[in-house]
Amino acid sequence: MNTAKYPSFPVLIVDDDVFILQSVETIFKANRITNYIACQDSRKAVEILNRQKIEVMLLDLTMPHISGLDLLHLIRREYPEIAVIVITGSTEVTTAIECMKTGIFDYLVKAVEPSKLIASVKRAIEISELKQENRSLRMHLFYDEIHSPEVFSEIITNNKQMHSIFMYIESIANTNQVVLITGETGVGKDLVAKAIHLLSRKDTSYKAINIAGLDDSMFSDTLFGHEKGAFTGAERYRKGMIEDASGGTVFLDEIGDLSVASQVKLLRLLESGEYNPLGSDIYKKINVRIIAGTNRNLQKLMDEGLFRKDLYYRLSTYHIHIPPLRERLDDLPLLIDHFLKEISIELGKKKPTPPPELYTLLETYHFPGNIRELKSMMFDAISRHKSGILSLKSFKEATGQREKKLPPTISKVPVTFSERLPTLNQVSWILIDEAMKRAKGNKSIAAGLLGVTPQALSKRLIRGRD
Repeated sequence: MNTAKYPSFPVLIVDDDVFILQSVETIFKANRITNYIACQDSRKAVEILNRQKIEVMLLDLTMPHISGLDLLHLIRREYPEIAVIVITGSTEVTTAIECMKTGIFDYLVKAVEPSKLIASVKRAIEISELKQENRSLRMHLFYDEIHSPEVFSEIITNNKQMHSIFMYIESIANTNQVVLITGETGVGKDLVAKAIHLLSRKDTSYKAINIAGLDDSMFSDTLFGHEKGAFTGAERYRKGMIEDASGGTVFLDEIGDLSVASQVKLLRLLESGEYNPLGSDIYKKINVRIIAGTNRNLQKLMDEGLFRKDLYYRLSTYHIHIPPLRERLDDLPLLIDHFLKEISIELGKKKPTPPPELYTLLETYHFPGNIRELKSMMFDAISRHKSGILSLKSFKEATGQREKKLPPTISKVPVTFSERLPTLNQVSWILIDEAMKRAKGNKSIAAGLLGVTPQALSKRLIRGRD
């Protein structure tokens, strides 16, 4: 299994003192910075810069061959995107001023505290990754194309909003930051999480867990594992999901249902990068990318004191919101055709022919269960299907049962009138006109929206607006 490195591109450490190099390496290893290059000869540093991309550079000033200041001016001229942290024994103010004028990221004096060094390096990495993301986004917007369409093949869509989401995913995939995916139940958050994994850590392990229903003990045991004898029934050591997916990705679905006690543990994991299995005092380093998903309103949960704000900000470094199906109805024909093929093969049946009215009927429905609900409808209809054209009966039953209860987006719309109220006859015709518009002139579907029989609607239309 390949082990993902952090950061995405190496940190270059340039110092002629081998003791300093070894000390920095030790500090890096203790703080999960695994992708770095130690260089004792400033001449070789130029060769390294010429042959590969460097994310952050730690640079000593007093070195033989090429001085740190000369190397610094070269970097600012030829590689301005590199964040340079000067770490030197010089305390001269004039030297510090000269370095700052070149636009270095930070200036540290030896011997700097390890915590201060790590804080500076990690901040430089974060800013560097954000700049990379912005550059990538600009390129995507300029060319308006998806570079790895095969990664998104399981997500059936031609929708422009989804297309933009795919481009955004491509721009953030290669960073190591946490990603938060939000959206209603059934929109495909798990498929988006898999796409992020395939783009960033394709050859590594992918683990997913639905947190809903897990108490704090189950959450800790599932994620962190346990030692033998940690609790009654723990007869042997068991790896947690974090260790089992080492180098890969862990998707925590339904994060909004996480208990407050578990939220504290997850926050500590994300902040420190460490965890300990149940029954163990030995801390282990996290080496996975965390992706979180939820169909709940985290802002509302925070307002109610049910979700920690600090955890939310940790989780939402990158936030992807998947639109509900009712906001991407242009995907309905594509999805219907896909499910007709897929389900027919699964059931061993010939692919049925959908009636033209099916698309119109489903376009009038608000799909609280989104794509998952559509697939269930299709499965039920194809299971009942015998031959010929697919029947609308099961679809009308599925949509009609819920059409009596309007979705929140409709029921909460305020109704206002002018000083003169419309008559009941005028109101009824407003409803009829709107129903016929939504049903694209199909009387049977319009009648279903109005809660009347097709015959009753036909009589009303024949009678006219008198």
